[in-house]
Amino acid sequence: MDAAALLAAGAGAGLLAGATSCAAVQLGLLAGAVRGTARPLRPVAVFLAAKLAGHAALGAVLGLAGSAVQPGPQVRGVLLAAAAATLALFALDLLGFGPARRLLRRGPAAGDAHCAPPPPRSRRPALLGLATLAVPCGLTLSAELLAVTSRSPLGGAAVMAGFVAGTAPVFGLVGLTVGRTMALLRGRLSAVLGVALLAVSAWTLMSGLRLGGWLPAGGGTAAADSARFVRTDAAGTQIVTVWALDEGYRPALLDARAGVPTVLELRTRGTRGHTRAFTIPARGEDVVLPVDGTIRVDLGTPRAGRLRFVCASGHFPGAITFR
Repeated sequence: MDAAALLAAGAGAGLLAGATSCAAVQLGLLAGAVRGTARPLRPVAVFLAAKLAGHAALGAVLGLAGSAVQPGPQVRGVLLAAAAATLALFALDLLGFGPARRLLRRGPAAGDAHCAPPPPRSRRPALLGLATLAVPCGLTLSAELLAVTSRSPLGGAAVMAGFVAGTAPVFGLVGLTVGRTMALLRGRLSAVLGVALLAVSAWTLMSGLRLGGWLPAGGGTAAADSARFVRTDAAGTQIVTVWALDEGYRPALLDARAGVPTVLELRTRGTRGHTRAFTIPARGEDVVLPVDGTIRVDLGTPRAGRLRFVCASGHFPGAITFR
């Protein structure tokens, strides 16, 4: 695939699927970029320009170095947890929590009439735009994997630049809206955005914990699904079938036999969402699935226990319980 096609592929992914999820994950950084100004157009533009430059450079590195530089599920889980902490910090700042305000060097709490806004030429929007590299959303990972497979610095830069360009319309609209809203809302009204950010922070933290494999195993399986989607072939190999759909994995919970050779069969049919990037945290393994088709993953001979899986964004979990 040439650079133009990679640019178009990245832009399509960003425009059609990545914009809303990335905007949710990176909303805290975007809010920080526009905070303190009644004219958010310039800081939003600087934020997006820095984000574009940073992601294009990352894409070039990924294309040059290949899969050797791709972070594993645990690393990405830590990054999502860090994103959650960032979101929570900005939320507490909006709610007027003194320690958060001092940590962000904002000065007096919200609603103080004597609080002067930060200088309009602050480098903060650019720094926060670059910081989005450390706060990836699920579709960012898909674009990064495509950059890796391009095995070309130009191709990698093209797909990542295209992805950011595809998300730009939504980010621009959200940034302008948030900036103007923050300029209009004062005192207790700012709590609306603060509470919303806290909810997004909790959601992001849960995604990171799932991706890293650190949530408790939980319980419950569906015996009917296990009977339908677990079979043994003529060679005695256990085949566990899971469908990756745009709305999640089906079935998400399965029972299977421990101590026998097992293959995980991943199937897709018109799937274009986060679930195409399939992650097994305990194995540190990512599998990129086709839009339509079947991929087999050799699980060896599993011991008794629960093998968890999740999409690369940490949103859609599932598990196979070997007994």
